[in-house]
Amino acid sequence: MINKNIIGKVLSFLLMGEAVFMLLTLLVSLIYKENDIKAFVYSFAITFGIGFLTFLLTRKGPVTISKREGYIIVTFGWIIFSFFGCLPFILSDAIPSFTDSFFETMSGFTTTGSSILNNIEELPHGILFWRSLIQWLGGMGFIVLSLAILPILGIGGMQLFVAEVPGPTPDKLHPRIKETAQKLWGIYILFTALETVLLYFGGMSVFDAICHSFTTMATGGYSTKQDSIGHWNSPYIQWVIIIFMFIAGTNFTLSYFGLHGKIRKVWENEEFRFYFFFTAGFSLIITLSLILFHDLPWFTAVTDAVFQVVSVITTTGFATADYELWTPFLSTLILILMFFGGSAGSTGGGVKIVRIVLLIKNGYFELKRLIHPQAVIPVRFNKRAVDQGIVHNVIAFIIFYVFIFAVGVVIMTFLEPNLDTAIGAVATTLGNIGPGIGSVGPTENFAHFSDVSKWFLSFLMLLGRLELFTVLLLFTRAFWKK
Repeated sequence: MINKNIIGKVLSFLLMGEAVFMLLTLLVSLIYKENDIKAFVYSFAITFGIGFLTFLLTRKGPVTISKREGYIIVTFGWIIFSFFGCLPFILSDAIPSFTDSFFETMSGFTTTGSSILNNIEELPHGILFWRSLIQWLGGMGFIVLSLAILPILGIGGMQLFVAEVPGPTPDKLHPRIKETAQKLWGIYILFTALETVLLYFGGMSVFDAICHSFTTMATGGYSTKQDSIGHWNSPYIQWVIIIFMFIAGTNFTLSYFGLHGKIRKVWENEEFRFYFFFTAGFSLIITLSLILFHDLPWFTAVTDAVFQVVSVITTTGFATADYELWTPFLSTLILILMFFGGSAGSTGGGVKIVRIVLLIKNGYFELKRLIHPQAVIPVRFNKRAVDQGIVHNVIAFIIFYVFIFAVGVVIMTFLEPNLDTAIGAVATTLGNIGPGIGSVGPTENFAHFSDVSKWFLSFLMLLGRLELFTVLLLFTRAFWKK
């Protein structure tokens, strides 16, 4: 039997948490004295009020969370956050349409970065800050943040951690989930603060530096400028962001080890090495192609190539060059990169490097097993044999991912009859990347899509952010059986 009270209790508590961040954003609006002050006052009052009322109605009863309740809380948590999170956009008239506001907010919380805005620089500072903040919260996961606080309610959070981070090898830095969440957020805040300082020294204003640090560490990609990072035309800013995008796409457990001087342990991690070599390899190929086919100076070619590769492979989605203008060979490489994603345990989306590595290894060993059918040849990762159940899970995930991508493209070609655009839109929303190809390339956005298309793509963002299974489980009959 699903405990509705505990679901309502946790969601109401998290909703009040979202309202507190609206109050923080209100301070930004007050500093700049713009016309979005009332919007944040009303949004806070509505969000906190409904959260508090629901908390009062559900505060009694058992406090044990089962796995099923964990999956429900996580999935509906993202929907509810997006529903209430879009209130400032609507009430300030920054995005009057509910569909557009929900799309923008879901894209923010899922760190997708796909936008419908054509007037970013005309928006009030409070709205721009909220837009960046929701990506920062979504990056590490609003649910993971709550794990440090849930014990106050007498609620253990392990079920939520499993549902929020369903990758093949979720790591914990501490036996207790509360301490794990605190350490993850501590690392996250430290890197965000460091990047803010470096961007400020590079010529960004304090406001722009904070907003871009939020969206870099979240691998989100929202910018305060319509031209994204290209607005500054600064190699220094680009390389600072490249470094922090790469860090954000790395397993945060490894970042923890790196900060404690255990560099060898970082390099010995097989996923990190593949992540590094994939990034370096694609960057090298694209750099050489830009020099040969586009006559770019070598430093410009290196910077453009590395920035675009790191931005896409980490699913951040910042842009400094229009890769749609590159040769079809290079555009194809960028499209392929959209299916990689960052490391497991990072803020990146996509398939994740660890799954790609395990799939390649399992395929190779299957060939060896055909030659030696009696041999026992386990798949090894980080010098350890991988449980066959994990391998099956990886294969199932990738099959689901490809199937959903294919079905999504078919649906989008019906809704928006352009194959390139359909492929780009589905790849970028399912992978939580931001820009795609076709009419949703790095210099375009999603404003021209129909409302039906935006709702469908919002669903794909949610699927991608929660790594398919968390959401798909809710559509199975077995999940709802007593």
